Amino acid sequence: MGFRYIGRLLGWILLAVNMLLTGGLLFCAYSPYINPATHPIWACAGLAFPIFLLLNLLFLFFWLIIYKRYALLSFIGMLACASQIRTYIPINLRTDLKEIPEESIKFLSYNVMAYHHDVKHTEESPNPIVEYLEKCDADIICLQEAGLYGQKHKKYLDIETVDRALSAYPYKSHIKRRNNAWDCYSRYPILSVREIEYESQGNGSVMYEIKVDEDTLLVINNHLESNRLTLDDKAIYKDMIIDPEKEKVKSGSKQLINKIASAGAIRSAQTDTVAKIIAESPHEYIIVCGDFNDSPISYTHRVLSERLKDTFTESGMGMGISYHQNGFYFRIDHILASDNFQSYNCTVDNSIDASDHYPIWCYLSKRKG
Repeated sequence: MGFRYIGRLLGWILLAVNMLLTGGLLFCAYSPYINPATHPIWACAGLAFPIFLLLNLLFLFFWLIIYKRYALLSFIGMLACASQIRTYIPINLRTDLKEIPEESIKFLSYNVMAYHHDVKHTEESPNPIVEYLEKCDADIICLQEAGLYGQKHKKYLDIETVDRALSAYPYKSHIKRRNNAWDCYSRYPILSVREIEYESQGNGSVMYEIKVDEDTLLVINNHLESNRLTLDDKAIYKDMIIDPEKEKVKSGSKQLINKIASAGAIRSAQTDTVAKIIAESPHEYIIVCGDFNDSPISYTHRVLSERLKDTFTESGMGMGISYHQNGFYFRIDHILASDNFQSYNCTVDNSIDASDHYPIWCYLSKRKG
């Protein structure tokens, strides 16, 4: 009798924990509707989405073995955020290259981290990032953190060197601002280039009008507000993962969340500015790409994809982690496209790790009809 009572009590406790975790999952899933400018801390909840998803999956399998009826709790919770799960971890089969329309555009976005501060690119000593770009066979390349150029910044790869290496691209644009730079290389004519005005110390967005056949594409290349985590902050995070001591986690989490929340509040205003340009654009075809510094479950991603679709969700596979250093593993680099594009084989390419980001690319074909 005593053991039966203890068993029931344990079951109720586990069910209560499961209810809290399901509530947490739903809160994380719908946190992108919270404006970081108003509630910066709560808006960060999307970062915890994969953790709550994993815990709910574990409970789902646990209850299926122990008591099937209770498995409905996690199942209903995950069903209620099915679209967010698909956004975060899409499952799509790759399309054979022969089946991709010939007129498709291969589009690539890459935060190159100032070409890894490597000032060389020669046949004997090729810069791995430049070499990758030479061989990627993309039609349009958008780069972020392309470094500063000129005599005052000799530690960075010279822009003329990169231009010579990418001579297959007759059209190019270089925009510099403080410690950041945005480059665009295109096989198609770049008709105009304009910086988007919003508040930021070193980040920013650049918009291009690119002529592709009879149509003009609006392309927006973004490096939205960075979270400004120092090497010490990243070391704290890594230490928390390796040794999750209660006090260490408590103090470390508070420090990190405050920084991320502060950056998120600034980023939300930048996001709203870019979203307004998208909404008011007269162009039928739009591509928005770059380093958003935000995950797929975030205010930034939700607002920018209101009129666009995430090409990785449509044609990618898995989590697509694009930032991969210091224990931080998130997909913060994105390619969004208007509905009149069909995307194929969107890929976060981890074959090169010279930058702290992986490049993301996809094929885009104009939908017919």
